[in-house]
Amino acid sequence: MRVLVAIPHYFRPASGGHGSLAANPGPRVAALTACVTALHRLFGGPHCLIDVSHKTTRPANDDPARGLEVVVCTTRGRHLLADLPVPDGAYSHHPTDCEPLLLGFECHAALRDRLVGFDYYCYLEDDLVLHDPWFFRKLAWFTGLAGDGRLLQPNRYEAGWHPLVRKAYVDGDQHPRATARYQDVTESPRLAGRALGARVEFHRARNPHSGCFFLNARQMRQWADRPDFLDRDTGYIGPLESAASLGVMRAFAVYKPAPANADFLEVEHTGRAFLDRIKPAGPPG
Repeated sequence: MRVLVAIPHYFRPASGGHGSLAANPGPRVAALTACVTALHRLFGGPHCLIDVSHKTTRPANDDPARGLEVVVCTTRGRHLLADLPVPDGAYSHHPTDCEPLLLGFECHAALRDRLVGFDYYCYLEDDLVLHDPWFFRKLAWFTGLAGDGRLLQPNRYEAGWHPLVRKAYVDGDQHPRATARYQDVTESPRLAGRALGARVEFHRARNPHSGCFFLNARQMRQWADRPDFLDRDTGYIGPLESAASLGVMRAFAVYKPAPANADFLEVEHTGRAFLDRIKPAGPPG
């Protein structure tokens, strides 16, 4: 399996509320390092098993076609790539001169321009981290169940030592009008299947945003062939959310794992921006 990942990355020292605009670059360096490192550990290969008795190694998680290419898209020289503690070759740098808020659309172009030779084409915001080595196997299983016209998005979460919860999924349902222009969530609202002996349920996503998407080669071709591909429409919430979610929402019926099995497919959002908003319930009224 060969995987192509495009990551938009921007940083400018400022006193802003967003991670890309901050006085301290440290958390952003740590987030992007974790993002890139996790991809290589999971999907970059090779993996080995240490054979203690023979004092040697042998292959593990064997996939003869294993391959990963990471492209980090930046704009106007505003980035932290020189500070990343990762080896040469961990990513390729794709500099652009676009407006910073439109950088995600440059990632779409980078994926389209490499539309041969990969099994999956992925967009991943620079503060997201995958932890599941079966992530793409689960996507392939879902596509076999539901077809290429339906796209499974992961649930995005934050985790940590919080007095009330240990883990919080941060993209709960939006009001139906937020996406009504782009999708009809009443069409095939639920799907279900069995995986590893358990029943797994999926719901049409009333909030399709996950800060990422993962398309197989057929889906990427289908999306790139649409007349609205790369139209840079920012009508869904704003430019960042539109780059991550609007294009795929227009092209596919978007599903997410239901709350009862939210961890079937998930991605970690680094930090505690959402987790720390959870407070104890106040007095009635």
